[in-house]
Amino acid sequence: MTDYKHILQQEIKDLRDRAIQASLPEDMKGKVEKEIVSLERSVELGSYDEKYEKVSRYVNWVLQIPWLKESQDVTDIEKAKAVFDKHHYGMQEVKDRFLEYISILNLRNKQAPGEEFKAPILLLVGLVGTGKTTFAYSLSEALGRQLVRIPFGGMGSAKELRGNSRLLLGSEPGRVIKGICEAGVRNPVILLDEIDRGAEEANMDIMGVLVELLDPAQNNAFTDTYIDYPVNLSHAIFLATANNTTKIATAVMDRMEKISMPSYTDNEKIQIAKKYILPGLLTDAGLRPEQFDLHEDVWPIITRPLGYDMGIRTLQRTLQGAVRKVVRIIVERGFDKVVITKENAKIFMPKY
Repeated sequence: MTDYKHILQQEIKDLRDRAIQASLPEDMKGKVEKEIVSLERSVELGSYDEKYEKVSRYVNWVLQIPWLKESQDVTDIEKAKAVFDKHHYGMQEVKDRFLEYISILNLRNKQAPGEEFKAPILLLVGLVGTGKTTFAYSLSEALGRQLVRIPFGGMGSAKELRGNSRLLLGSEPGRVIKGICEAGVRNPVILLDEIDRGAEEANMDIMGVLVELLDPAQNNAFTDTYIDYPVNLSHAIFLATANNTTKIATAVMDRMEKISMPSYTDNEKIQIAKKYILPGLLTDAGLRPEQFDLHEDVWPIITRPLGYDMGIRTLQRTLQGAVRKVVRIIVERGFDKVVITKENAKIFMPKY
């Protein structure tokens, strides 16, 4: 028992050392010190099980929060163009809006360095597979910012965003604070993905938290229930996606600029598949490009296996299946390459 007590005392000392070195708000420093003193007393008195777990867990989370640390933006417009062109085919209107966004950041950084900028919050609305989420990854890459993705699909409670009371054993912060802890900076790109897909019964509460997150007058002091201390999120860039806007509260919509994602034409989907999807699938499967010979007249069949599809998810899955079948044929039969023609295409298509 004495050895265990000594281990706990050492852990508490390590916590205090980390707290001294951490860049914490003054009020929070005092709060953490009180918690550590409380831990020391409980260990001395021998009552350190549940309380130790709760308090040490809390202090560890507080020390992970990037209270002041930020990344430096890269606002090179030519680099941004290259990034968006690398990941997206067509969609010039959507790209232009993002490039305007980065241009404003560039100009403000030159004319008013260090001055706080309330970036507009973009809401990308479109059907599944139209590239909404990918634009968020492209924006973070173009700016050199970390990306935090918060999926709303099936979210059953606003507590998933804001956390639970730390009085409950095993509680943790919500996804927002966890996200910036993982990013290690307080100014990442925060992707609120599919905000229209939270559980029906929790939608009103979730929308209430979103209003606080997206309102520049409130998100400089976002309070997670678990941390119970305001965290400044005003330097983050928020980006949201949705399949449609019918379930999104008016107060949330008022705080965002809606961008409608166009659907792809068949020709655009074929070009995306050739330039972006297929090369990656071949690399992942260990195939050389010349080993997978797909005749030009097969592309329309692969693009529309079940009729019209707005996005590219079905096309991607169909190509994945075809690549897998080609790999198996090459391995089992020792072929150098496989040629997919209109006549044998059914062999490589999924069975619906």
